[in-house]
Amino acid sequence: MPDPPRKVGKRRGTPSPSRLPPPPPEPALEPQLPSKRAAEPATDPQIASASSSTPSKSSSSSQGSSPKRARHPRPAVKLMPLQYETCDVKDLVLLISNMLLELIKFNDEIPLKDGRLTRFHSRAPPGIGVKDYLQRLTTHATLSPPILLSMVYYIDRLCALYPAFTISSLTVHRFLITSATVASKGLSDSFWTNNTYARVGGVSLKELALLELEFLWRVEWRIVPKPEVLVDYYRSLVERSEGFKIEEESTSEKSPSKSSSSEEEMDVTEGKEAKEKGKEEAQQ
Repeated sequence: MPDPPRKVGKRRGTPSPSRLPPPPPEPALEPQLPSKRAAEPATDPQIASASSSTPSKSSSSSQGSSPKRARHPRPAVKLMPLQYETCDVKDLVLLISNMLLELIKFNDEIPLKDGRLTRFHSRAPPGIGVKDYLQRLTTHATLSPPILLSMVYYIDRLCALYPAFTISSLTVHRFLITSATVASKGLSDSFWTNNTYARVGGVSLKELALLELEFLWRVEWRIVPKPEVLVDYYRSLVERSEGFKIEEESTSEKSPSKSSSSEEEMDVTEGKEAKEKGKEEAQQ
Protein backbone atom coordinates (compact mmCIF):
# COMPACT_ATOMS: atom_id res chain seq x y z
CA MET A 1 0.00 0.00 0.00
CA PRO A 2 1.24 3.44 -0.75
CA ASP A 3 2.36 5.65 2.02
CA PRO A 4 -0.17 8.16 3.19
CA PRO A 5 0.59 11.77 2.25
CA ARG A 6 2.56 13.70 4.69
CA LYS A 7 1.48 17.01 5.98
CA VAL A 8 3.76 19.75 4.89
CA GLY A 9 4.55 21.82 7.86
CA LYS A 10 6.84 24.59 8.70
CA ARG A 11 10.43 23.84 9.43
CA ARG A 12 11.78 24.85 12.68
CA GLY A 13 14.14 27.74 12.61
CA THR A 14 12.79 29.32 9.40
CA PRO A 15 11.60 32.86 10.07
CA SER A 16 8.22 33.98 9.03
CA PRO A 17 7.78 36.51 6.25
CA SER A 18 6.99 39.18 8.77
CA ARG A 19 10.24 38.50 10.54
CA LEU A 20 12.49 38.63 7.41
CA PRO A 21 15.41 41.19 7.56
CA PRO A 22 14.93 44.43 5.56
CA PRO A 23 16.39 44.42 2.01
CA PRO A 24 19.78 46.06 1.47
CA PRO A 25 19.78 49.71 0.29
CA GLU A 26 19.95 50.39 -3.46
CA PRO A 27 23.44 51.35 -4.75
CA ALA A 28 24.05 55.06 -5.52
CA LEU A 29 24.42 56.18 -9.16
CA GLU A 30 27.95 57.53 -8.53
CA PRO A 31 29.85 55.30 -6.24
CA GLN A 32 31.81 57.11 -3.61
CA LEU A 33 35.55 56.83 -4.12
CA PRO A 34 37.75 56.20 -1.19
CA SER A 35 39.74 59.15 0.11
CA LYS A 36 43.15 59.75 -1.42
CA ARG A 37 44.90 59.44 1.86
CA ALA A 38 43.49 55.98 2.37
CA ALA A 39 44.28 54.90 -1.21
CA GLU A 40 47.82 56.21 -1.40
CA PRO A 41 50.34 53.69 -0.19
CA ALA A 42 52.94 54.64 2.30
CA THR A 43 56.10 55.83 0.55
CA ASP A 44 59.56 56.86 1.58
CA PRO A 45 59.72 60.62 2.47
CA GLN A 46 62.93 61.05 0.45
CA ILE A 47 61.28 59.56 -2.65
CA ALA A 48 58.24 61.73 -2.08
CA SER A 49 60.37 64.90 -1.79
CA ALA A 50 62.28 64.00 -4.98
CA SER A 51 59.05 63.32 -6.86
CA SER A 52 57.58 66.60 -5.64
CA SER A 53 60.67 68.52 -6.74
CA THR A 54 60.71 67.12 -10.30
CA PRO A 55 57.54 68.89 -11.50
CA SER A 56 58.88 72.26 -10.38
CA LYS A 57 62.12 71.63 -12.26
CA SER A 58 60.27 70.55 -15.39
CA SER A 59 57.98 73.55 -15.17
CA SER A 60 60.93 75.89 -14.71
CA SER A 61 62.74 74.24 -17.61
CA SER A 62 59.64 74.53 -19.76
CA GLN A 63 59.38 78.21 -18.85
CA GLY A 64 63.07 78.76 -19.51
CA SER A 65 62.95 76.95 -22.84
CA SER A 66 60.05 79.04 -24.14
CA PRO A 67 61.07 80.58 -27.47
CA LYS A 68 61.92 84.28 -27.38
CA ARG A 69 60.94 86.77 -30.00
CA ALA A 70 63.62 87.05 -32.61
CA ARG A 71 64.97 90.55 -32.94
CA HIS A 72 65.20 91.94 -36.42
CA PRO A 73 68.86 92.58 -37.23
CA ARG A 74 69.70 96.14 -38.01
CA PRO A 75 70.69 96.68 -41.63
CA ALA A 76 74.38 97.29 -42.04
CA VAL A 77 75.27 100.79 -43.20
CA LYS A 78 77.40 100.78 -46.32
CA LEU A 79 80.08 103.41 -46.52
CA MET A 80 80.37 105.26 -49.81
CA PRO A 81 83.67 106.86 -50.87
CA LEU A 82 84.17 110.61 -50.67
CA GLN A 83 84.92 110.86 -54.38
CA TYR A 84 82.04 109.83 -56.61
CA GLU A 85 84.48 108.77 -59.32
CA THR A 86 85.60 105.80 -57.19
CA CYS A 87 82.20 104.56 -56.04
CA ASP A 88 80.77 101.23 -57.17
CA VAL A 89 78.49 101.60 -60.19
CA LYS A 90 76.02 99.04 -58.80
CA ASP A 91 75.52 101.09 -55.63
CA LEU A 92 74.97 104.24 -57.67
CA VAL A 93 72.43 102.44 -59.87
CA LEU A 94 70.55 101.37 -56.73
CA LEU A 95 70.49 104.91 -55.34
CA ILE A 96 69.29 106.44 -58.61
CA SER A 97 66.64 103.77 -59.21
CA ASN A 98 65.19 104.26 -55.72
CA MET A 99 64.96 108.00 -56.33
CA LEU A 100 63.28 107.43 -59.70
CA LEU A 101 60.73 105.05 -58.17
CA GLU A 102 59.74 107.68 -55.62
CA LEU A 103 59.22 110.23 -58.39
CA ILE A 104 57.18 107.74 -60.42
CA LYS A 105 54.95 106.90 -57.46
CA PHE A 106 54.23 110.59 -56.88
CA ASN A 107 53.76 111.65 -60.51
CA ASP A 108 51.59 108.67 -61.53
CA GLU A 109 48.90 109.88 -59.14
CA ILE A 110 48.62 113.19 -61.02
CA PRO A 111 46.03 112.87 -63.81
CA LEU A 112 47.36 113.43 -67.31
CA LYS A 113 45.83 116.45 -69.00
CA ASP A 114 45.14 116.85 -72.69
CA GLY A 115 48.05 118.29 -74.62
CA ARG A 116 50.57 117.19 -71.99
CA LEU A 117 51.93 114.30 -74.03
CA THR A 118 55.58 114.56 -75.01
CA ARG A 119 57.86 112.57 -77.28
CA PHE A 120 59.12 110.74 -74.18
CA HIS A 121 55.69 109.25 -73.42
CA SER A 122 55.01 105.60 -74.22
CA ARG A 123 51.62 104.06 -74.90
CA ALA A 124 51.99 101.68 -71.94
CA PRO A 125 54.64 101.11 -69.27
CA PRO A 126 57.37 98.73 -70.54
CA GLY A 127 57.63 95.28 -69.02
CA ILE A 128 61.13 95.79 -67.61
CA GLY A 129 61.55 97.55 -64.28
CA VAL A 130 63.42 100.79 -63.75
CA LYS A 131 66.30 99.24 -61.82
CA ASP A 132 66.79 96.39 -64.29
CA TYR A 133 66.61 98.78 -67.24
CA LEU A 134 69.16 101.17 -65.73
CA GLN A 135 71.42 98.25 -64.85
CA ARG A 136 71.13 97.02 -68.44
CA LEU A 137 72.18 100.41 -69.79
CA THR A 138 75.05 100.65 -67.32
CA THR A 139 76.38 97.19 -68.18
CA HIS A 140 76.04 97.13 -71.96
CA ALA A 141 76.64 100.85 -72.61
CA THR A 142 79.47 101.15 -70.01
CA LEU A 143 78.06 104.12 -68.09
CA SER A 144 80.51 105.62 -65.58
CA PRO A 145 79.57 107.40 -62.32
CA PRO A 146 79.90 110.92 -63.84
CA ILE A 147 77.51 109.92 -66.65
CA LEU A 148 74.98 108.48 -64.20
CA LEU A 149 75.08 111.60 -62.03
CA SER A 150 74.70 113.78 -65.13
CA MET A 151 71.53 111.87 -65.97
CA VAL A 152 70.13 112.84 -62.56
CA TYR A 153 71.14 116.45 -63.24
CA TYR A 154 69.25 116.33 -66.55
CA ILE A 155 66.01 115.52 -64.71
CA ASP A 156 66.00 118.85 -62.88
CA ARG A 157 67.14 120.80 -65.92
CA LEU A 158 64.58 119.26 -68.28
CA CYS A 159 61.70 119.67 -65.83
CA ALA A 160 62.65 123.31 -65.24
CA LEU A 161 62.88 124.19 -68.94
CA TYR A 162 60.09 121.87 -70.16
CA PRO A 163 57.15 121.95 -67.70
CA ALA A 164 55.14 119.40 -69.68
CA PHE A 165 57.73 116.72 -68.89
CA THR A 166 57.64 114.69 -65.68
CA ILE A 167 59.24 111.42 -64.64
CA SER A 168 56.49 108.80 -64.68
CA SER A 169 56.04 105.15 -65.59
CA LEU A 170 55.38 106.24 -69.20
CA THR A 171 58.42 108.53 -69.64
CA VAL A 172 61.22 107.14 -67.46
CA HIS A 173 62.53 104.49 -69.89
CA ARG A 174 62.82 106.78 -72.92
CA PHE A 175 64.33 109.49 -70.77
CA LEU A 176 67.00 107.10 -69.44
CA ILE A 177 68.16 105.88 -72.84
CA THR A 178 68.15 109.43 -74.25
CA SER A 179 70.01 110.98 -71.32
CA ALA A 180 72.53 108.11 -71.29
CA THR A 181 73.26 108.68 -74.98
CA VAL A 182 73.62 112.46 -74.58
CA ALA A 183 75.74 112.25 -71.41
CA SER A 184 78.08 109.65 -72.92
CA LYS A 185 78.75 111.86 -75.94
CA GLY A 186 79.15 115.02 -73.85
CA LEU A 187 81.35 113.74 -71.00
CA SER A 188 83.21 110.70 -72.29
CA ASP A 189 86.07 110.69 -74.78
CA SER A 190 84.98 107.31 -76.17
CA PHE A 191 81.37 106.31 -76.66
CA TRP A 192 79.25 103.91 -78.68
CA THR A 193 77.29 104.61 -81.84
CA ASN A 194 73.57 105.34 -81.85
CA ASN A 195 72.94 101.92 -83.29
CA THR A 196 74.39 100.32 -80.14
CA TYR A 197 72.49 102.62 -77.77
CA ALA A 198 69.24 101.94 -79.65
CA ARG A 199 69.74 98.17 -79.51
CA VAL A 200 70.56 98.26 -75.80
CA GLY A 201 67.64 100.60 -75.00
CA GLY A 202 65.09 98.69 -77.03
CA VAL A 203 64.10 101.53 -79.41
CA SER A 204 64.57 102.04 -83.10
CA LEU A 205 67.48 104.03 -84.49
CA LYS A 206 65.16 106.67 -85.92
CA GLU A 207 63.27 107.01 -82.64
CA LEU A 208 66.50 107.48 -80.68
CA ALA A 209 67.67 110.20 -83.10
CA LEU A 210 64.39 112.09 -82.63
CA LEU A 211 64.55 111.73 -78.84
CA GLU A 212 68.15 112.96 -78.78
CA LEU A 213 67.33 116.01 -80.88
CA GLU A 214 64.25 116.82 -78.76
CA PHE A 215 66.28 116.48 -75.58
CA LEU A 216 69.11 118.75 -76.76
CA TRP A 217 66.67 121.39 -77.91
CA ARG A 218 64.77 121.37 -74.61
CA VAL A 219 67.91 121.71 -72.44
CA GLU A 220 69.30 124.43 -74.74
CA TRP A 221 72.28 122.28 -75.73
CA ARG A 222 73.88 122.64 -72.29
CA ILE A 223 74.74 119.09 -71.32
CA VAL A 224 78.02 119.36 -69.36
CA PRO A 225 77.44 120.10 -65.65
CA LYS A 226 80.12 121.57 -63.42
CA PRO A 227 82.13 119.15 -61.22
CA GLU A 228 80.84 120.71 -57.98
CA VAL A 229 77.27 120.17 -59.19
CA LEU A 230 77.89 116.46 -59.59
CA VAL A 231 79.40 116.36 -56.09
CA ASP A 232 76.23 117.92 -54.67
CA TYR A 233 74.01 115.42 -56.48
CA TYR A 234 76.16 112.54 -55.27
CA ARG A 235 75.99 113.65 -51.64
CA SER A 236 72.24 114.27 -51.78
CA LEU A 237 71.63 110.80 -53.23
CA VAL A 238 73.60 109.13 -50.44
CA GLU A 239 72.14 111.24 -47.62
CA ARG A 240 68.52 110.64 -48.64
CA SER A 241 68.95 106.85 -48.87
CA GLU A 242 68.76 104.53 -45.87
CA GLY A 243 71.64 102.13 -45.37
CA PHE A 244 74.22 104.34 -47.09
CA LYS A 245 76.66 106.82 -45.64
CA ILE A 246 79.62 108.77 -46.95
CA GLU A 247 82.82 107.83 -45.19
CA GLU A 248 84.58 110.46 -43.12
CA GLU A 249 87.89 111.99 -44.07
CA SER A 250 90.84 110.05 -42.71
CA THR A 251 93.57 111.62 -40.60
CA SER A 252 96.12 110.97 -43.32
CA GLU A 253 94.18 113.22 -45.65
CA LYS A 254 93.82 115.93 -43.03
CA SER A 255 97.50 115.93 -41.95
CA PRO A 256 98.91 117.49 -45.15
CA SER A 257 96.67 120.49 -44.76
CA LYS A 258 97.74 120.90 -41.15
CA SER A 259 101.42 120.62 -42.02
CA SER A 260 101.05 123.12 -44.85
CA SER A 261 99.30 125.59 -42.55
CA SER A 262 102.05 125.19 -39.92
CA GLU A 263 104.71 125.82 -42.56
CA GLU A 264 102.92 128.98 -43.66
CA GLU A 265 102.80 130.22 -40.06
CA MET A 266 106.52 129.56 -39.67
CA ASP A 267 107.25 131.52 -42.85
CA VAL A 268 105.20 134.46 -41.57
CA THR A 269 107.02 134.53 -38.20
CA GLU A 270 110.41 134.31 -39.89
CA GLY A 271 109.47 137.20 -42.18
CA LYS A 272 108.44 139.33 -39.19
CA GLU A 273 111.70 138.59 -37.38
CA ALA A 274 113.74 139.50 -40.45
CA LYS A 275 111.88 142.82 -40.77
CA GLU A 276 112.53 143.69 -37.10
CA LYS A 277 116.23 142.90 -37.46
CA GLY A 278 116.43 145.10 -40.53
CA LYS A 279 114.83 148.02 -38.67
CA GLU A 280 117.26 147.67 -35.74
CA GLU A 281 120.25 147.61 -38.06
CA ALA A 282 118.99 150.71 -39.87
CA GLN A 283 118.57 152.60 -36.58
CA GLN A 284 122.14 151.73 -35.49
